[in-house]
Amino acid sequence: MLEALVELERRRDAARAGGGPKRVAAQHAKGRLTARERLDILLDPDSFEELDMYVEHNATEFGMAETRIPGDGVVTGSGTISGRLVFVFSQDFTVFGGSLSERHAQKICKIMDMAMKVGAPVIGLNDSGGARIQEGVASLGGYAEVFQRNVLASGVIPQISLIMGPCAGGAVYSPAMTDFIFMVKDSSYMFVTGPDVVKTVTNEVVTQEELGGAITHTTRSGVADLALEDDVEALLRTRVFFDFLPCDNRAGVPFRPSADPADRIEPGLDTLVPASATQPYDMHELIAKVADEGDFFELQPAHAANIITGFARIEGSTVGIVANQPLVLAGCLDIAASKKAARFVRFCDAFSIPIVTFVDVPGFLPGVAQEHNGIIKNGAKLLFAYAEATVPKITVITRKAYGGAYDVMASKHLRGDLNYAWPTGEIAVMGAKGAVEIIFRGKSPAEIVEKTKEYEARFANPFVAASMGFIDEVIMPNSTRRRIALGLSKLKTKKLENPWKKHDNIPL
Repeated sequence: MLEALVELERRRDAARAGGGPKRVAAQHAKGRLTARERLDILLDPDSFEELDMYVEHNATEFGMAETRIPGDGVVTGSGTISGRLVFVFSQDFTVFGGSLSERHAQKICKIMDMAMKVGAPVIGLNDSGGARIQEGVASLGGYAEVFQRNVLASGVIPQISLIMGPCAGGAVYSPAMTDFIFMVKDSSYMFVTGPDVVKTVTNEVVTQEELGGAITHTTRSGVADLALEDDVEALLRTRVFFDFLPCDNRAGVPFRPSADPADRIEPGLDTLVPASATQPYDMHELIAKVADEGDFFELQPAHAANIITGFARIEGSTVGIVANQPLVLAGCLDIAASKKAARFVRFCDAFSIPIVTFVDVPGFLPGVAQEHNGIIKNGAKLLFAYAEATVPKITVITRKAYGGAYDVMASKHLRGDLNYAWPTGEIAVMGAKGAVEIIFRGKSPAEIVEKTKEYEARFANPFVAASMGFIDEVIMPNSTRRRIALGLSKLKTKKLENPWKKHDNIPL
């Protein structure tokens, strides 16, 4: 028996050693942690239970039969974050560069299957050189097996990807199908084809960082949600983020006790909206004053900043926040903002997270580039997402809600449950000046000025919409948190179902 125990410890030590001291040192020299060090930070202490520690690849070509390392380049298993179950895989760059083999893929698929069975999120720590070339199509098949599970798990369990090293070629598509992607600055990158291929095919010269680094994907492309400074910050922020998410699509939102009174009055909100209709203000201030303890986890803050998305808590329960940002493009909806918000709304709806929408939108962004790049279909994505959502939806119009953008932003007509407006709300087809110039075309400048004042008196307020029942109540800004908390409490037992269908056909 003693010999068997010694052999067990020897095998465990061999698996934990990864690619050996030299490769571990090389990983550290790049400012990156090893696969197991990352799990130690991500998970609660002593909660990780590893599976498939002794799995080895089954390749024999190109001398692979003589090179076998237990674990085969990925650490898989389960643990807890804040006491809640999560399944994890952490690719080990010290073993074959973290490249994905058939067995490596089978390990990932096994924990994804288990997560689906028990209803627990999956977090993947990606640090891989891509498909293992020595295995050829078998490694490509392994990727496809993972992709299939990503699709089946979508909307059933939350999936989070942390890109902590290279992620190229087919490897990028699994993270792309997960719900959220966090990257590490100057350490991780994602692209389908690397700089060398780009130069060969298009003659464009670009660095890895410019092509697919964390800053690129969190500002320009919108592929990733956050760019963090280093491995440690990425893992700790993931722990914070995880606490907002439900375990699966039937579990309901998590609850964290809060001493912040639900009926808290915020007098500062009464002066948030400036007297001038053209003067911007920061919508983050409203969100902070409505959320429990001002705590708001923003997603994609550097991409399409004209719309804000993220999670907060009200009376201890998670809510999704969507808000126009007057500081950027006056809060107009454009292609990037529509796609960003639509995906977020659909995630919230899939996991029964109530949606609170703050509206100050003068319309869709005009321009040839917007039209030619498909603002019609892309704007329709956000409309579609709100219209199909059956979760509790509370909307607060703080200032402008013009034209089709009024409809799109969780209006009463898209089954908004409670639609409020501040006294500063303006709900109309368009701004007064533009409307008057169309209605009274050909009138003198003096008459235009007079008619503009008439139009403003008639429509630059929320009471016309309220008289039609499109606004449920015009509320004092200082009572916004109290009204939202009360509304969410009422809507906890909301039941609403869409007509039966195999699936919808959102305008992609």
